[in-house]
Amino acid sequence: MAVQLDGGGKEDLKTQFVTREGTYKLMTLSEYSRPNRVGYTNGQGSASVRVSFVTLPDPADPTGTQGLGDRMCFNFGKELYVYVYRGVKKAVDLNKPVDKKLYKGTNPTCHNFNQTTATADSAPLLVGFSTGQIQLIDPIQKELSKLYNEDRLIDKSKVTCIKWVPGSNNLFLVSHSSGQLYLYNEELLCGTTAPNYQSFKSGDGYAIYTCKTKSTRNPLYRWVIGAEGCCINEFAFSPCGSNLAVVSQDGFLRVFQYNTMELVGSARSYFGGFLCVCWSPDGRYVVVGGEDDLVTIWSFHEKRVVARGQGHHSWVSVVAFDPYTTSYEDHDPDFSGSDDETLPHNNHNHYHEKANRLSTTSQGIHSNRNSCGSELRVSGGTCYRLGSVSQDTQLCLWDITEDVLRQPMCAKQRPSTAGSSTLPTSTVNSGNGSTTNHHLNNSKHNNLNNVNYKENASGNNESSNNSMSTNTAVSTVNSLTQRLAGLGFGDRKGDNHKRNFSLTMRGSGASNSTIIQNSSGDKATTNLNTNSNLNSVSGSLVGANKKVSSVMDDPMRLIGTAWCPRFDECPVLEPLVCKKLAHERLTELVFREDCFVTACQDGYVYTWARPGHM
Repeated sequence: MAVQLDGGGKEDLKTQFVTREGTYKLMTLSEYSRPNRVGYTNGQGSASVRVSFVTLPDPADPTGTQGLGDRMCFNFGKELYVYVYRGVKKAVDLNKPVDKKLYKGTNPTCHNFNQTTATADSAPLLVGFSTGQIQLIDPIQKELSKLYNEDRLIDKSKVTCIKWVPGSNNLFLVSHSSGQLYLYNEELLCGTTAPNYQSFKSGDGYAIYTCKTKSTRNPLYRWVIGAEGCCINEFAFSPCGSNLAVVSQDGFLRVFQYNTMELVGSARSYFGGFLCVCWSPDGRYVVVGGEDDLVTIWSFHEKRVVARGQGHHSWVSVVAFDPYTTSYEDHDPDFSGSDDETLPHNNHNHYHEKANRLSTTSQGIHSNRNSCGSELRVSGGTCYRLGSVSQDTQLCLWDITEDVLRQPMCAKQRPSTAGSSTLPTSTVNSGNGSTTNHHLNNSKHNNLNNVNYKENASGNNESSNNSMSTNTAVSTVNSLTQRLAGLGFGDRKGDNHKRNFSLTMRGSGASNSTIIQNSSGDKATTNLNTNSNLNSVSGSLVGANKKVSSVMDDPMRLIGTAWCPRFDECPVLEPLVCKKLAHERLTELVFREDCFVTACQDGYVYTWARPGHM
């Protein structure tokens, strides 16, 4: 492929890099770690280093523009640290943490501040542990300390993710490697005996239970998701707080309506488990990363995978949207990310400033990796900035525009193999009402890079139903995304070295599809020659439980459907920037107004200043 990754040598570590909005620079004085910076070994434990932020109201900084109220928590091995976070403004004093804890016999694995109840004198912090317990502490007041699942009667497995329920003062959600989610109320106690559960609701691939007790106690609800014992790796609330995305080791993304506990959509990884998940700032897209080394973009409204990103060479550990970076409208930049210290003269800074820092840096109703932010529109539609980090120690930044995300799924007709003259198909109902029949076979995907297409449409635009004959051809798509992505980074290999977003062909040269489109342009039906149908896939898994379980048992049946389109059936994107930032695997990525923060497995937390904030 056209992407050229940085090498693995120590001399290749980047301390700055250039994007279209300017130069990002590593702030060496804002490097957080253990106070003495000694004793780092790879044997500190397998728990990933995670970072949580909270913004406290500060009388000396009522608008929050100075960042005086920022607090940061990170874990390493058996230790947990909370610091005043100075960001790019002031050097850190590692000898003066707000709080530090050393645990025995267990490792902290995840943590989350409650931004809703945080005050100048209080910052409730949840901490999950490798042995299954959950602790609620306040690093400022310090006397607060509550322990949940203390005797491990509720769940004995590792806590993989923990988050406060959006907008709630006392409810929090916890996932375990056992494949179960639990809802707790921090004001309630846990029982002295193992809880007895009764069924509350069940659906395809999940079941929900409540505690069968005379008095209300923790956990309030128990969600069993996927196959028994299949680890839940992460979950994330949507920006509005009404939807919940869950990714598991079985390779499934499941999206629930949180209040009704209904499954509204699913997706399947191309290979292995999904490890991380985040929502776009407007709640329209869910992005997941995992063991297939890909970044997968799923449309909440269309209930299907709409694009994939290919740039990492190992498991993707974190994905996060950057809500503070604007789009680029009029100018046509002639370069991409590089390590140069100076910018070309035509590279204008289009960095977007927020007026109220308190309202934008708070996690509010979701995790710190899903910061609130309004979508920033350009003439071609919204352009999203996405970031991802991986175990390959690389950071990838992606610019993604709606013209790519809104492309219909392209089902390809393939010649039959092994003497078979027919191919099974699946009928996919998208969220906008379109219905598409897609072929399934067992052939390996073809990664068709830098393939563009054009459509020759004919029909009467004035009629209520328009018929368009779509033929395949190789041409240039005049879209903002391709103009943005068709750029080299680092040293150019030549005039022909262009990095385009990969768009796949729409079928073979011999296959045509007929699209019936009404005047609104919202609904389209693509009919291909088919012989049989699988279950309809439209948000939730429909049909009998027996049929759905068979699909779960054989995920290969999902390849070629809206859950998991083939590589040549949806756009394959390449990163705008791909840089090696650390020697150990990267485990965290948080976008903030004046910087972004990364962490790696050796316990260091790095701050990268945005253009104009150094």
